[in-house]
Amino acid sequence: MAHILSAVAWPYANGPRHIGHVAGFGVPSDVFSRYMRMQGHDVLMVSGTDEHGTPILVQAEGEGVGPQELADRYNRVIVEDLTSLGLSYDLFTRTTTGNHYKVAQAMFKAVHQNGYMVAETTRGAISPSTGRTLPDRYIEGTCPLCGYDGARGDQCDSCGNQLDPVDLKNPVSRINGEKPVFVDTEHFFLDLPAVAGQLDEWLGSRQGWRPNVLNFSRNLLADVRPRAMTRDIDWGIPVPLMGWEDNPNKRLYVWFDAVIGYLSASIEWARRSGNDDAWRQWWNDPEAMSYYFMGKDNITFHSQIWPGELLAANGRGSHGGELSEFGDLQLPTEVVSSEFLTMESNKLSSSRGHVILVRDMLARYQPDALRYYIAVAGPETSDADFTWAEFKRRTNDELVAGWGNLVNRTASLLNRNIGAIPELTDLQPIDHEALDASRDAFPAVGALLGAHRQRAAVSEAMHVVGKANKYLADTAPWKLKLENPERMKTVLGVAAQLVHDANTLLSPFMPHSAQQVHEALGGTGVFSPMPQMNDVDDLDIPDRSYCVIQGDYGDQTGRWGRHAVIPGTPVGPPTPIFTKLDDDIVEIELERMRAQAD
Repeated sequence: MAHILSAVAWPYANGPRHIGHVAGFGVPSDVFSRYMRMQGHDVLMVSGTDEHGTPILVQAEGEGVGPQELADRYNRVIVEDLTSLGLSYDLFTRTTTGNHYKVAQAMFKAVHQNGYMVAETTRGAISPSTGRTLPDRYIEGTCPLCGYDGARGDQCDSCGNQLDPVDLKNPVSRINGEKPVFVDTEHFFLDLPAVAGQLDEWLGSRQGWRPNVLNFSRNLLADVRPRAMTRDIDWGIPVPLMGWEDNPNKRLYVWFDAVIGYLSASIEWARRSGNDDAWRQWWNDPEAMSYYFMGKDNITFHSQIWPGELLAANGRGSHGGELSEFGDLQLPTEVVSSEFLTMESNKLSSSRGHVILVRDMLARYQPDALRYYIAVAGPETSDADFTWAEFKRRTNDELVAGWGNLVNRTASLLNRNIGAIPELTDLQPIDHEALDASRDAFPAVGALLGAHRQRAAVSEAMHVVGKANKYLADTAPWKLKLENPERMKTVLGVAAQLVHDANTLLSPFMPHSAQQVHEALGGTGVFSPMPQMNDVDDLDIPDRSYCVIQGDYGDQTGRWGRHAVIPGTPVGPPTPIFTKLDDDIVEIELERMRAQAD
């Protein structure tokens, strides 16, 4: 059994999330975590809402509320959405907790004491209309290196190079379109060149990464430079140094604040578990494995900046240094980045109304229908397009007519003709062939899941469904009731085993329906556990509470591999697992999109 950290990107708490967000960080991380738990590994899946920075300040002012009130509102909205989608976090928290402040400040002090946090005077971008600092990512212009018109202030998505806002040609604010003013300001910079050799060595040792992620990460080292870790802003974590901590306008930047959330969330989980040091099993043990899930626009954070901070806290760069109070923090095993999801061939955009919010999707359709679509047609290694026509086809043809039909037909035949799971006796070659093919799918699908090839994995699992449906059609048990009832019982017993196998293979992708299928075959107990939304007290700030996602995933009955169905288990009349979508939903949804855009 291994300790496996699933570190999931932190959604920004300035609004509800759309399906492109959960296609990048949510569903892939949950599928992987559920599979690893089914394998018996000790998984810690953590994340939370990212709640500091200028965008929340700007939106809060626009709505006439304080930034904490805005963050509180959308933290709850996001927690509700991710819980409804079935994302099995051990802890989904937030960056405005007392625990996170303490951990982030302790990490800053450690990096500073080791000599990797250097104060420099730089040019900062200011909004001339508000006097407020503009975040790098909220400035756009022409890339000075490749000429791409649409580069951000921190990175060009066309050539992949890191940038500073002052480097951009014709820079403008994404907030209001005005030209920023650049002024001198003092900030702390993470000395990434001092850990560049260690980063290069680490990246060179990585095996099995998606090529686009590894290549992009290696290319970042060609232009490695110190990166600012503080900002001129009054909403965020104070800089914990003499002469800085009382300055109301200097705060830790998101590049230091948010990524430390993986560590602080693990520590908060441990504190809430009753064993304050439990988190160390995932962070200090060289044998533990850690996987970071995000969209491709966050690769820089996770393959350069966060590993650089970890190396600095460990004293493992050219400046040397001592281990921090957090011990020998392990670098990521793998950065698992997905590409972008578009919608009807256009970029998802909340501001333009071209978007499908998670909560709207789940209000109208089954969560597993969305999860399945993301798994089988999502942006795993290349951009993918969500279309309502394809969503309807996948749901009706593959889930309803394929998987759902197999479950309902098998359960119905068992209920009407036997009433229970029969013994498997006198197996014929066709039975052995079907059972062997189903059993052999477990190592194949498992290997794909372990390699983060979820599209191939779910397709392989659905091949098992197709073969099981063919087995039923070829054996036609409904014709055997009168002419050979004993043979009918054997066939239905085999069919029950095939359904159980397929349900196990598909449960990481579709946990809601997996529980229903388990119960349709007479199963009891929790086959695929679900997360819970809970209100908890802040561990360090009196009289403050907030909502989190938690879950008890240790007592699930669903384990990877074949588990024989139990003869004699009663099987009742089934109910449909999936809902067939009407033909007109495509036009209805397209019309809804047009209305949103107008």
